[in-house]
Amino acid sequence: MAHNAGGSLRSGIKDEKLAAVWEYKTSPLFTDAERVAIDFAIAAASQPNDVTDELFDQMKKYWSEGQIVEITSLIAYFGFMNRFNDTMATPLEEEPAEIAEKHIAAHGWKIGKHRG
Repeated sequence: MAHNAGGSLRSGIKDEKLAAVWEYKTSPLFTDAERVAIDFAIAAASQPNDVTDELFDQMKKYWSEGQIVEITSLIAYFGFMNRFNDTMATPLEEEPAEIAEKHIAAHGWKIGKHRG
């Protein structure tokens, strides 16, 4: 989460939109396409996988086949990295730790075993 928060800010996501991600379903800062993509990411990252045919059809309304492949690839990649880093208790770098403390700690994020 810490790296994704920082990456979001570096790619141009505004602080207020990052703060509103917890209310993405109702926040006017998110488009319908973004809402579906977040729902898809949550479902695809779930164990067991929770992507339904209906959700996949919703994705197709807003995203091309290539975009869906890219979104799914990123979900899978970050799932791998999260499991690896959590298992290995990889220390979190200073910058993502600071960003996470500022932007996501209020929503339950803790550095825990990843303190450097």
